[in-house]
Amino acid sequence: MLLLVSPLLTVASLYDPPFPIKAEESVQITVADSEETLQGRIDVLVLRERLWIIVLESKKTMLSVWAALPQILTYLMASPNSEQPNFGMLTNGDDIVFVKLENKHYGISRVFAPLSTQSELESACRVLRKIAETVR
Repeated sequence: MLLLVSPLLTVASLYDPPFPIKAEESVQITVADSEETLQGRIDVLVLRERLWIIVLESKKTMLSVWAALPQILTYLMASPNSEQPNFGMLTNGDDIVFVKLENKHYGISRVFAPLSTQSELESACRVLRKIAETVR
């Protein structure tokens, strides 16, 4: 959260007004696989109820960013601003995926790997800035 999400939100000017940030209650997640059980938390930040950011945190093994897709789609579908496009960002600290919901249809971005190259980080920042402009 502190290494990736906070700097991205700062660069995209999402920590500044008019974007109040509120944290939803964390959700525990357990994924059983044939070899091990992965445990972690899903933390949710809401920005103006049109941008939802879900952070997957796991101590031992990173959970796939896709594990939070059903949850973010649920939040986006339940948004009180359903007549306008709503956005989500999923991250597990290594990967970022953006989601857009409009007229009950959703689109998913490619997976960004911001820690792999500077251009990936810059691309993710550009997407987040564009979303910030849209939800203002």
